[in-house]
Amino acid sequence: MKPGTVDLEGARLLSAVARLNRWATRHAELRIPPAQGRLLSLIDELGATRIGELAHADHCSQPTMTTQVQRLEAAGWATRSTDAHDARVALISLTEEGRNQLQLLRAARAHALAPELARLSDQERDALRSATEIILRVVHPRDDDQ
Repeated sequence: MKPGTVDLEGARLLSAVARLNRWATRHAELRIPPAQGRLLSLIDELGATRIGELAHADHCSQPTMTTQVQRLEAAGWATRSTDAHDARVALISLTEEGRNQLQLLRAARAHALAPELARLSDQERDALRSATEIILRVVHPRDDDQ
């Protein structure tokens, strides 16, 4: 592909995944605000992480992320610990209750999607299963190495 050209299939895939996520969030019965759920998911994905790294990953300012993390801490869903490599730095991690809330959120979104998936044919379900595995390999190419 030439530099500067857009991979239309990639753009279409990203649009479809984003729309699917928004659809599931709209149709799910959520116990927590979607923004807090998104941050729980981000911390789960990144592991113990600095606020600045969370802000960068979420494309927001550090003060905005600090406020969001404080909300999770107040709810008992996240905690701060000292970085072993730099005692001046705090690392943000999920608490067990934070992991439970994330699991409930994911279950609620999956539950909202389940009736739509049930309408698929066996062949479509197989294709979706294969597509899901491909997407997971794209976003986590080295998971097999761990």
